[in-house]
Amino acid sequence: MSLPHDMRVIAIRAFGGVENLVVERRPLPLCGDNHVLIRVAAAGVNRPDVLQRMGHYPPPAGAPDWPGLEVAGVVVATGKDVPHEYLGQKVCALVAGGGYGEYVAAPIGSCLPIPAALSMTEAAALPETLFTVWTNLFERAYACAGDFVLVHGGTSGIGTMAIQLCRLFDIQCIVTCGSPQKCDAARALGAAHAIDYKAEDFVERVRRITNGKGVAAVLDMVGGDYLPRNLACLADEGRHVSIAFQRGAKAEVNIMDVMRRRLTLTGSTLRARSDSFKALVADELTRTVWPFVEEGRLKPAIDSIFPLEDAAAAHSRMESGAHVGKIVLEI
Repeated sequence: MSLPHDMRVIAIRAFGGVENLVVERRPLPLCGDNHVLIRVAAAGVNRPDVLQRMGHYPPPAGAPDWPGLEVAGVVVATGKDVPHEYLGQKVCALVAGGGYGEYVAAPIGSCLPIPAALSMTEAAALPETLFTVWTNLFERAYACAGDFVLVHGGTSGIGTMAIQLCRLFDIQCIVTCGSPQKCDAARALGAAHAIDYKAEDFVERVRRITNGKGVAAVLDMVGGDYLPRNLACLADEGRHVSIAFQRGAKAEVNIMDVMRRRLTLTGSTLRARSDSFKALVADELTRTVWPFVEEGRLKPAIDSIFPLEDAAAAHSRMESGAHVGKIVLEI
């Protein structure tokens, strides 16, 4: 297959507003020994992309300097350690950057096959939230059947994925949302309970829902003053997992309460983790979650779709907070 020498990407001209997302031409990525080159059909838009555009979340060493953490497309070239049978296969992939482009190089271990039940657009909206929710809510917080869990940002990409995974694994997912309409959308996706945090105290509501016991785990992307309130929602032996801190990176915690109730505070980031770690997660997802995807029982909630050159409009949609589910760029 003849490949072009260069490609269109959405570059960041300068840190700041959405107007700094511009179309540029860049050389095709080099395909490492354990990588595949994907002709991108669609790329997911995520909050870290917005932070990168603003200069708050630089890509890890060696990653492209344009945004994009997840893609779907067709394998058009393989590294020397990747079997040639992958050529022509449809895959979705988690990447450390560079998804907003016509081609991207991805570690083969971070690629998942796209089944007939998924469109390319749907597949592009899966990897980032699926890897994030699985590693944090299921692996770090040990959520399991019968548990109550609390997830903030119920209609975000992370929140909608958490709702659907909890539904599949018989976990009672309580979410917070910013309006009655968003609460309705979360319940329609399968949330056991949705709390309008602007209209009621989520700590008290969680207490009522769980008959005073509390939840087994909290998945938090808010941080700041939410942290002590989240801890108040936890049951004894509960686990709190931080994956972002939109309201600040610092909080005051009552250590005696943590000790008395044997609570666990943990957290993680995904982008900078090693290729080998992401490959292990992909293997686990293949065994535990991908059968639901193949059966059509797990699909991402898609809010809106934009062409690649309208990446600025996609970022504006995300920053508005009005979206329910994932925003996708199509190429």
